Amino acid sequence: MSTTAGDRAATRRPGTEEPGRFRSYYGQPVVKEPEWTWEVPWYLFAGGLAGASSGLALGARLTGRARLAERARLVAAAGALASPALLVADLGRPARFFNMLRVFKPTSAMSMGSWILALYAPAAAGAGLLRALGRLPRVGGMLEEAAAALGLPMATYTAVLVADSSIPVWHEARRDLPFVFAGSAAMTAGAAATLLSPAEEAGPARRLALAGAVTELAAAEAMQRRLGEIGEVYEQGDTGRFQKAAKACTATGAGVLAIGGGARSGRRRAATLAGSALLLAGGLAQRWAVYRAGFASARDPKYVVKPQRQRLETGDGHR
Repeated sequence: MSTTAGDRAATRRPGTEEPGRFRSYYGQPVVKEPEWTWEVPWYLFAGGLAGASSGLALGARLTGRARLAERARLVAAAGALASPALLVADLGRPARFFNMLRVFKPTSAMSMGSWILALYAPAAAGAGLLRALGRLPRVGGMLEEAAAALGLPMATYTAVLVADSSIPVWHEARRDLPFVFAGSAAMTAGAAATLLSPAEEAGPARRLALAGAVTELAAAEAMQRRLGEIGEVYEQGDTGRFQKAAKACTATGAGVLAIGGGARSGRRRAATLAGSALLLAGGLAQRWAVYRAGFASARDPKYVVKPQRQRLETGDGHR
């Protein structure tokens, strides 16, 4: 029986038909694309913003910057309320989230992340509400401290969660993604607080935003370099557009914010506000870039097959 070249290519094993070309059986993806919806990148953004804002709020209160603490606390509360809503919207119904709390498994990123969110959200939201109402100050202070303690895990556990998957561009970036997410969280929390706070108290928030911007840019660049060929997805299609927007907004926003400084003049204050807004946009674009990269890398078999073969060749099969 004769077959066409296309038939032969479709039935060959991955990587055997042409040098440098990788196909799956019948041209189908080797791994499934993520089933996450548009709420997920917003959840990644809101969770990081909230978690870092809780730490900033406590630090501001302890150093006597009451208005900065108030603004950061409210940002944390807003993010804490938005995060569960976004997650439940992606899951489809609230019961699915509560089902994840039936198990406490330290080796599971999903289990630990669910518990972090379940503990962090009421602490941050409660602290913001009680402080705003001026009620139960001792309870509000305890909740604020609990939210601050959970802030870093809240801001970074999602990086561990997405890396704990078979999606090539996420799994291979497991060493770098936590730093990308931590930098983005610090940057957006500092930018939001700078945007909302009076200039005379916004100094710590501005410094946090700039430090976060530098961390995010450096970590994202290191991640893409370490990914090698898999990192191509960050330069292609809508993933590439989000990544370019993230870099441009972050770099420009950091420059504008640094120049604008804490001056109280109208022109320099406008620069501070513009820089903060650009940093927030850069942080959101970065989360969308990571999200879309997962779909792009799952779609092309070469991003799955080549890393597997390289690990087998080097004897690093445990990764």
